[in-house]
Amino acid sequence: MADPIPDHDSVSYHRKSFEGPDTVLSYIDFGGGGPPLVALHGHMNEGLFARRLAERFAREYRVIALDQRGHGESGRPASFDNDRYVADALALLDHLGIDHAVLLGHSLGGVVAYRLAARRPERVRALFIEDIGAAVDDDLGFAAEWPRRMPTREALIAALGRLGPAFAYSMRQYEDGWGLPFVPEDMIRSQQKLNGSHWDDWLATGCPALLLHGMRSSCLSYGQAEEMARSRPNTKLVHLDAGHTIHFDAPDRYLEEIEQFLTETGTHS
Repeated sequence: MADPIPDHDSVSYHRKSFEGPDTVLSYIDFGGGGPPLVALHGHMNEGLFARRLAERFAREYRVIALDQRGHGESGRPASFDNDRYVADALALLDHLGIDHAVLLGHSLGGVVAYRLAARRPERVRALFIEDIGAAVDDDLGFAAEWPRRMPTREALIAALGRLGPAFAYSMRQYEDGWGLPFVPEDMIRSQQKLNGSHWDDWLATGCPALLLHGMRSSCLSYGQAEEMARSRPNTKLVHLDAGHTIHFDAPDRYLEEIEQFLTETGTHS
């Protein structure tokens, strides 16, 4: 197990783990008062992506962020079927004795969140879905060209090009050099399993939902975002001047929209 780069701007946290359905799952408990808010990251990310979210809502929520299978400090499983991701998130709720929670998900995590809600609607108070559609068709093949290890953090940031700064916080120093907390080939396989139509799951529930769309995103089109909001009750859509990772590209607006939605729907209480 390697240590991530310290982030001096983030809140303190405790990293814990438990035996999931078929692999060890790591999660970050940021603490905080109030009901639980469970954050689910996207491909090639980890639970620490929620550190600013936790800082903003520490008084209102207990923010918990799962390292999804094959990411961060969680185990590398045999299967990346999306149903397994959903089972992992449900297992986290059960492990922590959480009857129902607000779910926030980015990309892969967004699909996991609304698919979990479709299967266990009584466990989900509200949904925050960051830039992912009800139909998914993406390709992470470019990650196969990334180096597994580099001699320094700076060299790894440079090797990842325009994506380097966004991944910098999660880079780790391993025995053989600096790397990222996932295996690129696993991410490619997982994305292939995620691709397809999930419209039935998106439309299965009517709990309050905020859909955040990055106007410069290549993962979710303007038209699909509009259709998702129009076809599902209690869904608010916000278009933002950002790419796919809104929480990184426009962090202040991202947090403001979440806070406003919580206030509008009474989910703060």
